[in-house]
Amino acid sequence: MTITLADIKHGVRLAPPITVLYGTHGVGKTSFAASAPAPIFLQTEDGMGLIDAPTFGVLTSFPAVIEALQALLTGDHDRETVVIDSLDHLEPMVWAQVCKDNNWPNIEHPGFGKGYVAALDAWRFLFDLLRQLRDTRNIGSVCIAHTQIARFDSPDQEPYDRYSPKLAKATSALVQEIADTVLFANYRVATTSTDVGFKKKITRGVGGGDRVLYTEERPAFLAKNRYGMPPSIPMTWGDYAHYVPFYAAQLQPSQKE
Repeated sequence: MTITLADIKHGVRLAPPITVLYGTHGVGKTSFAASAPAPIFLQTEDGMGLIDAPTFGVLTSFPAVIEALQALLTGDHDRETVVIDSLDHLEPMVWAQVCKDNNWPNIEHPGFGKGYVAALDAWRFLFDLLRQLRDTRNIGSVCIAHTQIARFDSPDQEPYDRYSPKLAKATSALVQEIADTVLFANYRVATTSTDVGFKKKITRGVGGGDRVLYTEERPAFLAKNRYGMPPSIPMTWGDYAHYVPFYAAQLQPSQKE
């Protein structure tokens, strides 16, 4: 292939995002994803509850998840969003497949983290399918994960704990790199201090139950976006879509205000 100056392209192509959504238990991650345009769920856990949305049923192996994605890539359907629920329940399936392919008894067998590194190739293959769905069929994706509190070793200060997706360190780093948005879902919380005497104060968390999507990284959590979004927005699909060019272009004028 010969590349010439005639191959230079201009303009911005609007495409649906690869969204990673993680957050605290019961905050409404699955409900948020179900509000996306024409969703289809790839369940790796039985966590949809009373949510009525199309699904392949609970998929119990990594090859089954791949087959579902390939069916969406090549088949005739009207789905516009793929929802993987959840990444952290998918991860053991990835490890199981990698161990099977390499004849390992477990993912730790190669030693020195080599098993987890080998698993990244499987994750890259999965996200390559999500990119193909986006690029060839304008199908976006929402990848849900639970949360964990993990130690962060900062190079310029003392280590501290923060929220992060409940994934192996290498997997989490890859997912964050590939995703267009990494959203941390939580309840909005404020604190109040009460003087109880003897120079002591009790600090309590208070909040009205408002659910929030955090879109920029802070010391307390991981997050990112490629769309210049505010640091936090209400946790509704409409508020999210307002800031994503692909979805915003489809909103009615009254919805853009």
